Amino acid sequence: MSLFRITLRISTKAPSKLLNIPSYRTFSNCQSRKMPESLKPEEVNSKTDPSVAKQYDDKTPKEDQWKDLYAIIDGKNVTMLNTYREGVGFVGRSMGVARRQGPDILYLANKHSKKFDDLASNKEVQITVQDLKTQDWVSISGKATTIANDDPRIKELYSPAISAWFGDLGDGVHDGTDKDPRMALIEVKSNYIVYWKKDVSTLGFLKEVGQAAITGSVAQTGLHREFSKADIDRERT
Repeated sequence: MSLFRITLRISTKAPSKLLNIPSYRTFSNCQSRKMPESLKPEEVNSKTDPSVAKQYDDKTPKEDQWKDLYAIIDGKNVTMLNTYREGVGFVGRSMGVARRQGPDILYLANKHSKKFDDLASNKEVQITVQDLKTQDWVSISGKATTIANDDPRIKELYSPAISAWFGDLGDGVHDGTDKDPRMALIEVKSNYIVYWKKDVSTLGFLKEVGQAAITGSVAQTGLHREFSKADIDRERT
């Protein structure tokens, strides 16, 4: 809402004076990307609207794109894990990442929770991450495998703090430790990843949105990147 009000106030004044925006763009690396400065009318009616089709970053080397992705995921360490529940639809819950293993994600979870019932009938999941401060976000589509307590990785990933989510039932078995038979592993193998990374300052963001609203160009505030299954398979090797 605040951005909308800013747009209304500046719409009747010269953008270069009010926002101190030069006639050429210097406040972001817009020219290194492929989003058009202005949309061509003949493109808008095509099957690939340029404001969508040309927004993805294909200039940055994949190695650097992976580094940026991992920095976003590792910086938050908490994700939304979304499963599909028959008769309901998609169901999400906040999950702490036990380990990011390259492009794949591992979670420790209670095998009696409803997410395991969901995964028993549909292995397809989506993982999302969002940083409200920077507006960076990640969406991972993949397939989940559930693994019982005998997997040695559970002991590696376990920490005493995890016990708080299981509790000690006092029977000497269900004690919330890595030996607790309730503790299981969910391993998500990614098959498609898309993410967005802001690459301008907060002031630059406001300038970019303000100028785009006035001039009819497309706001260029960040980098939109995606990895196909082939990209992900190469990253694992």
